[in-house]
This record gives sequence, C-alpha cells and structure tokens, in this order.
Amino acid sequence: MGIMRFVTSIMVLVLCMLGSRCHAADAVKTLEIGADAPDFSLPGVDGKTYTLKSFADAKILAVIFTCNHCPTAQAYEKRIMQLHADYRDKGVALVAISPNDALAVRLDELGYSDLGDSLEEMKIRAKERGFQFPYLYDGETQSVAHAYGVLATPHVFIFDAGRKLRYVGRVDDSEVKEVTTHDARNAIEALLAGKPVPVEKTKVFGCSTKWASKRDDAKRSLEKWDAEPVSLADIDVAGVKELVTNDTKKLRLINVWATWCGPCVIEMPELVTMNRMYRGRPFEMITISMDAPDKKDRALERLKDLHVSCTNYLYNSNDRDKLVDALDKQWPGPIPHTILVEPGGKIIYRQTGAFDAMELKRAIVGYLGRTY
Repeated sequence: MGIMRFVTSIMVLVLCMLGSRCHAADAVKTLEIGADAPDFSLPGVDGKTYTLKSFADAKILAVIFTCNHCPTAQAYEKRIMQLHADYRDKGVALVAISPNDALAVRLDELGYSDLGDSLEEMKIRAKERGFQFPYLYDGETQSVAHAYGVLATPHVFIFDAGRKLRYVGRVDDSEVKEVTTHDARNAIEALLAGKPVPVEKTKVFGCSTKWASKRDDAKRSLEKWDAEPVSLADIDVAGVKELVTNDTKKLRLINVWATWCGPCVIEMPELVTMNRMYRGRPFEMITISMDAPDKKDRALERLKDLHVSCTNYLYNSNDRDKLVDALDKQWPGPIPHTILVEPGGKIIYRQTGAFDAMELKRAIVGYLGRTY
C-alpha cells in the first residue's frame, strides 16, 4: 500500500472514531485503476471479522459493494452468487460489503424490499438467499466505502494477486434485461489468463450510497408523514364488500382493529411503517375499526395518536357477523384480522390475530416485485 494512501486511510479511521462520520458524498473519489486495495476490518453476517488478509490466498479478489434494500442490488443477487460459484475453485475470492448507514434510508426507499440495511437484517437476507461468500457491514463508520469511493449499489472492484485494482464499475450492462456485456466476468477471465482487462472501468448504476449525512432527510420525512391529516369515515356492509372486490389496479391491505383490542393497537405502528414503505407503488392500506358507532371519536383519536394517515373506516353497525361474512368468509371472527387483496378480489394473504411483520412484508413484495 502506498504511503499516501496509508496515511489517508489512517486519517479516515481516526475521524470516524472521533465521531466525524465519513459520509460527505462530494468528498468521495472512486479508486483509480492500479490503486492498492484499501484494508478493512469489518463484521460479517457469520459473526466473524474480515480483513484483506482473510483473502490472502486468492489470486484475484472481487469486492462488491451491495445492500439489502436496493432494487438494482436485489436484481443482481443471483448473478453475484453465480460469479462466486463459477470462480471460487479457480482462485477467485468474492466478498460483498454493505456500505449503507441503515438509519439514512428513508422508509419510501424500502418500497422494493422486505428488509432494511442493518447488520441484523443482512443476516436474514444472507440466510434466505444462501450466500456462500462473506457479507460484511460497513454502515457503522462507512470508512471502507469512503476509502474505495463507493458511488452506488452494486459497485464492483476487482484486484489482482498484488491487490492492485484492475477493474471497477458494474457487474454487467443490464439490470433486468438480457445481458450483452459481462464486464466483471470478462475482467476476471482476463486476469486468470494473465491478460490485460479489456475494459478496466465502466459506469455504475443502482441506488446511491446512503451516507450518514442523509439521516437528517430520513428524520424530516418521518416528521412530514407524522403531520399528515388522519380521518375516519363510516362504512356499511355494502361498502366492505366493495373494498374486497378491489376494482382497482392496486394491491389492497385491509386491517380490522379496535381501540379495545390490545394486539390491534400494538401492531398498528408496523402497519403505518408498511404503508409508508409501499404506498409509492401500486399499493394501498385500509383500516376498519370495530369500535361501537358511538365510540367513533375515541377511534379517531387513537388513529391520530398513531399517525395512521391511510384510508380509515369505522363499521357503522353492531352486527359484526355481517362484517365478517362481507370481508372474508374464512375469517373466524377475532381481531385483529389482516388480508391482502389483489386487484379483482383474490385474497392472497390472511391472518387472524397478530401478524408476523416480516411475513406480511414478504407477501407484499412478493406480489409487487423486488425490481423496477
């Protein structure tokens, strides 16, 4: 490692330790071809700590900065897994690193994911996808992302045996369409053959790195959403039947609750979060209160306290059997009760009692899709 880059890395580390987080996007400069690989010491989803020395035996090292939430990153997960599978027995080590500060990701930036970018959520993603390569977390200080100059996820850096950078850029030239140029794969093949990399540098595309400086924006977005007006309208049996018919182009989440139902109130913040995550897509959330008609003011006050700014109804009858039959004939009656209704009226998810938030988000994303 060159003396200047070593000094720079030490300065970056000291600043991070002092609390001056490395996040200024305008200060980020991507490594140049021929540069030494900056060292790192990062926790992995397997509980181990990894450094450059962890991959000392590899002829080639591919460092891919990626993350959980980004639709582009998710579109490339299988291709990254395939890169590892194709070259791990040929002397190529692949390590994935998440550069994002999890607290800098706005809820509406999670609209294509069931998971955020925290280390704990990375562990879930790695297990679900069956990652066989190290998946490391740099979100605590972002010092490694800053040292490499990560612009977006995914961003690929490929180093030779001397850990000199020989390729930087995208995985390939297509997110979801047919691939015509396998840029990262071509670079690896050339290095394995002892030949110059045909294209050393390409542009990157994907979600911008979520530097800690974006935390303020994430906080302001929450304050803005909390200030949205909350209303409560009456609905009868005919209206409930119309809701389930779902003559729209949106996936519709319907939650039945009441102020006197403890589990209903406890899980409502999770529903508010999901609404903020997915409402920018073909998705809408509706609540139906089973409070007595003369308790409408109490129900509205609780909705306001919880910032439930979606479409809210109060069932305007004490005949709850009719509500059950109109909404979901498989619903045995207790609340909370939650369903997901496709356009056209097909119920693709139902849960009587408290729902599992991860399971419900998976059902939502499973229908809406994880990529653009």
